[in-house]
Amino acid sequence: MRPTKFRFLLVLAAFFALTSCRSSGEFGSEPEQLADRARITFQGMMSDNQYPGLVDLATRAKAIIIVPNLIRAAFFFGGRGGNGVMLVRGPDGKWSDPAFYTLAGASWGLQFGGQSSELIITVMTDKGLHAVMDREVTLGGDAGVAVGELGKGVNAATGMGLKSDMYAFARSEGLFVGVSLDGSIIAPRETWDQQLYGEGVTPKAILVDRSATSDSPAIKGLVAAMP
Repeated sequence: MRPTKFRFLLVLAAFFALTSCRSSGEFGSEPEQLADRARITFQGMMSDNQYPGLVDLATRAKAIIIVPNLIRAAFFFGGRGGNGVMLVRGPDGKWSDPAFYTLAGASWGLQFGGQSSELIITVMTDKGLHAVMDREVTLGGDAGVAVGELGKGVNAATGMGLKSDMYAFARSEGLFVGVSLDGSIIAPRETWDQQLYGEGVTPKAILVDRSATSDSPAIKGLVAAMP
């Protein structure tokens, strides 16, 4: 991705992240609040019988990305963005604490409307996991990561072949239909990682090495909710 475009999407991400932050009121820091909202989103969608494919894939995923509030808005120029977390399943089957990420994308053309979505991405391959672990990844673009987008009532075990590196599930409210992630970037929010886990902490230290952990009830609750 060209540096100018990447910087533009990061600015867009920051704008949407600010507008999508809604405090739960139960935890003091923004990372903890986001982790708690991610738990609520994950449990809500996993228990929703309209998403059988999510349950199927989540139990086998190498990692799970949760964006509790992905905002999309457009008036000719369109954008989407929100804050999220990623957790990685270890070789022992246990889940890491979450690292924090921002997702953002832009689009041009004849488009109007607004939408708020809860988004869950199941990462099924090492290729997909390593792509997100990098400092910048473009879904469906220069990272070469295939993203399958599943709607309501789709069972992942039937007729899909599981050829994509990731699968995205969105529960949406608003004027748009569906959520397209092509061209979206996923970038780490290292300031939030360091706010929660300490100075100098990297996503790799949290997700892979697991040398950085948190005793926060919000973090423990999110990890406990993982399948």
